[in-house]
Amino acid sequence: MATAGLYRRSLPSPPAIDFSSAEGKKIFSEALQKGTVEGFFRLISYFQTQSEPAYCGLASLSVVLNALSIDPGRKWKGPWRWFNESMLDCCEPLEVVKAKGISFGKVVCLAHCTGAKVEAFRTNQTTIDDFRNFVMKCSSSENCHMISSYDRGVFKQTGSGHFSPIGGYNAERDMALILDVARFKYPPHWVPLKLLWEAMDSIDQSTGKRRGFMLISRPHREPGLLYTLCCKDESWVNIAKYLKEDVPRLVSSQHVDSVEKIISVVFKSLPSNFNTFIRWVAEIRITENAKENLSAEEKSRLNLKQVVLKEVHETELFKHIKKFLSSVGYEDSMTFAAAKACCQGAEILSGCSSIEFCCREVKCVNGAVEVEGTLVTGVVVRDGSEQNVDLLVPSTHIDCEYGPEATYPAGNDLFTVLLLALPPQTWSGIKDQALLNEMKQLISMAFLPTMLQEEVLHLRRQLQLLKRCQENKEEEDLAAPAY
Repeated sequence: MATAGLYRRSLPSPPAIDFSSAEGKKIFSEALQKGTVEGFFRLISYFQTQSEPAYCGLASLSVVLNALSIDPGRKWKGPWRWFNESMLDCCEPLEVVKAKGISFGKVVCLAHCTGAKVEAFRTNQTTIDDFRNFVMKCSSSENCHMISSYDRGVFKQTGSGHFSPIGGYNAERDMALILDVARFKYPPHWVPLKLLWEAMDSIDQSTGKRRGFMLISRPHREPGLLYTLCCKDESWVNIAKYLKEDVPRLVSSQHVDSVEKIISVVFKSLPSNFNTFIRWVAEIRITENAKENLSAEEKSRLNLKQVVLKEVHETELFKHIKKFLSSVGYEDSMTFAAAKACCQGAEILSGCSSIEFCCREVKCVNGAVEVEGTLVTGVVVRDGSEQNVDLLVPSTHIDCEYGPEATYPAGNDLFTVLLLALPPQTWSGIKDQALLNEMKQLISMAFLPTMLQEEVLHLRRQLQLLKRCQENKEEEDLAAPAY
């Protein structure tokens, strides 16, 4: 027997005032004249409804990041780079969020992970007067937006903890505009600011901490161009533990007496699922769209990726790693790597993270695009249907005994950038002073080109945030990670 389900809810008024009501329009008009709904127009241009009942935090963050025109650096669907809830998985697996929701600290962590500038406060860390000033500041600007975490019950609404952006402020009435991302439930509405403060000044039973608000503005730096960390499942916890605890212990052993030995003990103890933790970012498109020439922006991005890849290959650390991996018979198969990337690409293009894809007939053609690079084509199979997917893979050339050889993002450079991104104190336990000095020089940021520095700092930022989550400190430490 089919159930009728629910079609929206009636907005309890008072205390809230429906944005589209006559009174709501009047409040908006008054605020517009005072210049305190400037941020509203950017937010409403990119506003979206949360796609899952527990995705209010992810949806609020997607709206704000897109309103700030922050480039995610990776594609959402088709050729489009765009923040979507499905891409916000740096600090908590999506399946966990879907089942349990997300805490204030984890949303702050996600915002940091995108590279945005974030200032976050719980109500016990600030005052209502400061909050009012922050609401005024963000409502009067297009360059700063606020997300509030509050208890719906204070407004006599159904449900409990919720996230939504704040779209405006009427100073004379002391009322804030909540752009509720659960549009299937309640429309945008005005609420008294004092009542909003009371709704935030409540305890989240899942963490035992008070709720609060965050201010998000343009990033200190854009997200990584070629590499990123991923924690789509719980396996990242073991990898974070390995990097944080096991690597310093391994390199402090008396038996570590050379750089090759350091690389050996770290590499041979890597968790089996390590290759799902750090990934290179490829340009993806459906083969049917390949008839269109690359845009100037796509060519520029591919060229920049190739610059970063070349800079990785020119580091002394990469040369050590490549030598070691060759000595143990490790080989990167471009076909295998491409098949994995094609499947990831199909997942992104379809928007389905829970469906299994497999790839066959993977082909790699060097120099097959308008700029130097490798074109990877694969046939992706899902539930009996097939989809041709192309990836534009950056590649560089190195001189070999038999002439120039094309190289591409692979295991050896992923391993290199991850070691560069580890905190410098990781190596402080090395007992041989000369070896310690050599290792410090190999990982020193001072010797890296600017673009590679930015890439390494992005990964280091992500590692610091994951370390917080692994230690369950994301609810305590809301500040941007220190490098």
